Amino acid sequence: MTTAPGLVGHELIKGNGTRNDFLLLVDPEREVAVSPADVAAVCDRHGGFGADGFVRVVRTAALPGAEDFAQAVPEAEWFMDYYNADGSVAEMCGNASRLFAAVLDAEGLRPTADGESLTIGTRGGARTITRIGDLWTVDMGPARLTRPAGAEADVDTEGWDTAVDVPGLDGERAALSIEMPNPHTVVALADEDELDAALFAGLTDSDAPGYEPLPPEGTNLELVVPLGEEVDEETGERIGVARMRVLERGVGETLSCGTGCCAVAVALHEWVGPQAPTDYRLLVPGGEIGVHVGEDPWADGATVLLTGPAEITGRVTVS
Repeated sequence: MTTAPGLVGHELIKGNGTRNDFLLLVDPEREVAVSPADVAAVCDRHGGFGADGFVRVVRTAALPGAEDFAQAVPEAEWFMDYYNADGSVAEMCGNASRLFAAVLDAEGLRPTADGESLTIGTRGGARTITRIGDLWTVDMGPARLTRPAGAEADVDTEGWDTAVDVPGLDGERAALSIEMPNPHTVVALADEDELDAALFAGLTDSDAPGYEPLPPEGTNLELVVPLGEEVDEETGERIGVARMRVLERGVGETLSCGTGCCAVAVALHEWVGPQAPTDYRLLVPGGEIGVHVGEDPWADGATVLLTGPAEITGRVTVS
């Protein structure tokens, strides 16, 4: 693959979390010079190997600019150096972080037993990941209201702040902007017919979603349809159920998005109010994701927990 010269001769690990797929380069000492063009080339689904994102598995101590972080969080030996499929830098990815932990385990870099936790570094901060059988739970950190400048509405009184023109749907839709820490814009739809009608495939600049106000750093767009509640037979706890789709910044439509699932769960909790469930089961095209938001996602010290699978599917050497 001459279009990715920086990666020639290096092995990439392919895997996914609820079919949100990634290519990982194990490069502990950050010895490989990887360019944004290299990332875009290997992630391309036609000329490359295909992936929604690219991760360099690197020791935190070897990452330029991470010296203060390494001193503050010495237990985070490994850093998830994450990039979108177009080569742009991203803050965090919940699905990739689960796969990151699975690769550390499989490669013997940081074995993790059932019930054990590890801490990794990300551009969104330190994240603790716990193995639960075949699943992984990630402490995704706090959710934050974006409160965009020039917002269309007062989020505190109306529950939304941005108007979105969604391709395939009539009229503008009210949306809530949430940082997780990636930027997300969440739109609730009336039914599954509307969800299916949204046109996310093959978007160009001229027919991409329109936002008012326009997110300055771009945004992931989540469309969600609440499907009611169910009760956990073992705990008796209420669980909110919803179906959703994601248009990911720098990628296009993906089959799942960890931070997007967290943003959706937090938005659903916000819209229902204090009596909302604290746990959500989210149905994405790639499977199911569990999210725990707690009683008050905005409280000091509150964090969002994301639970789902991770699967390593293959390895390839770039030529």
